[in-house]
Amino acid sequence: EIGVENREGEIYFFVRDNGIGINPKHHEQIFGLFSKLDPKIDGSGIGLGIVKRIIEVHGGKVWIESELGKGSSFYFTLPEDKLSANIRHPH
Repeated sequence: EIGVENREGEIYFFVRDNGIGINPKHHEQIFGLFSKLDPKIDGSGIGLGIVKRIIEVHGGKVWIESELGKGSSFYFTLPEDKLSANIRHPH
């Protein structure tokens, strides 16, 4: 599931799945560069780390909410004024 909503001057985006979930002790770790929770899974481990840095440069926040066995929700926010300015005047 993918969604977006406007809350008090911030735009909230989310991506939700119904996978295996991520243990809360790993929530901060997954946003590190070259961080992989399972070395058997392909990938470089930089995806969420890059997302976090891009969002923060634009004044937003990124976080995860997850329950083992039920899935994860990834959220990020962007200030509405910055988002609106970039849409009107792309760089």
